Amino acid sequence: MTVLDPALDPIALPSIDDIRDAARVIEGSVLKTPFLPAPRLSQLTGAEVFVKYENLQVTSAFKERGALVKLLSLTPAERAAGVVAMSAGNHAQAVAYHASRLGIPATIVMPATTPFVKVEATRSFGATVVVEGETLVEAQARATTIAETTGAVWVHPYDDAQVIAGQGTIALEMIESGIPLDALVVPVGGGGLIGGMAIATKALSPRTAIIGVETELYPSMRAALDGRPPECGGNTLAEGIAVKNVGRLTLAIARRFVDDVLLVPESAIERAVNAYLTLQKTMAEGAGAAGLAALLAYPKRFAGQRVGLVLCGGNIDPRLAASIMVRELARAEKIVAVRLIIPDRPGVLGDIAATIGGCGGNILEVLHHRTLLSVPAKGASVDVTIETHGPHHAREIEAALEARHYKVERLAAP
Repeated sequence: MTVLDPALDPIALPSIDDIRDAARVIEGSVLKTPFLPAPRLSQLTGAEVFVKYENLQVTSAFKERGALVKLLSLTPAERAAGVVAMSAGNHAQAVAYHASRLGIPATIVMPATTPFVKVEATRSFGATVVVEGETLVEAQARATTIAETTGAVWVHPYDDAQVIAGQGTIALEMIESGIPLDALVVPVGGGGLIGGMAIATKALSPRTAIIGVETELYPSMRAALDGRPPECGGNTLAEGIAVKNVGRLTLAIARRFVDDVLLVPESAIERAVNAYLTLQKTMAEGAGAAGLAALLAYPKRFAGQRVGLVLCGGNIDPRLAASIMVRELARAEKIVAVRLIIPDRPGVLGDIAATIGGCGGNILEVLHHRTLLSVPAKGASVDVTIETHGPHHAREIEAALEARHYKVERLAAP
């Protein structure tokens, strides 16, 4: 039976039975994704980490579960009228893919800030895409207008009982794996994912803590639970959870079943995306990596605990992923930049290259300046970007250059 919330009565919240029904409905149409130990992430964070790889779904995100449950609930007349949805990407692709598979016309409204890779992927699944508005709120207003004028069924990305039940099947699969967890750490946007997972987990494994994660720039659920208006805004790597308003249903579920919601900085999200790429050899978008970001930002909170993470999406722009990897190499001093003040005479650049090469460094870029006022008239400066093995190796290379009587200045990482 469904659980009634007094604040929402007569609206019913999904129950564990609804989630089990959702699992039966989507079986065979949505992948039961692997839930595997991640020893290298465990070493990185100090927790015993297990990862649920929802980035392996056809659309590379968990949203297929809830979208399909909703679409399969439609009557023949509703299917003929079509559906409309609003999304920054993953819900859009999920609705587009399964609507096309089921022969249901779909219109998707996406804000102008949506990464291009997600817009094109949604179109490729056969949906009509309308790009409008700078925010999800503006895009939702347009989607609502389309639904009202065309009669299409509104498929909400998170504040829908059937969608929430579909997302809860993730926790059902994790619990059925038999791995006892101290905590489930779940990214939070509008709250549909954590809502469904919290209901399933508290019904079947009540000792497991449910911890939500939001970016510091969009703390909408944290603010709602604290009873204060959210202060949201700014460009975030985790655009998939950059939601200013949580759902009415999802807030009620969070109040009842969620143990805490943590806020993480953008730097932790970057580190998490990079860790998935370099340590797990798998793709995570910013929102998908938010759970791991919480373990990196709050290591003492999770130290020694057995923690389940949901890698809930892998739709990241390849150029952004490449940029993040380079930035993390710079943070780790595996890429460093130095400025050398040198005499302006033949052979100096060759000597610099030989010195760096002799130390095992790899030169990535050289910029030669002769007109800087900070350099003597008969001198020059050279900016050299070097690939190293890490901080100790970088200092070894700098010392070798100084031993050759070059003045060395460390520059900001490129």
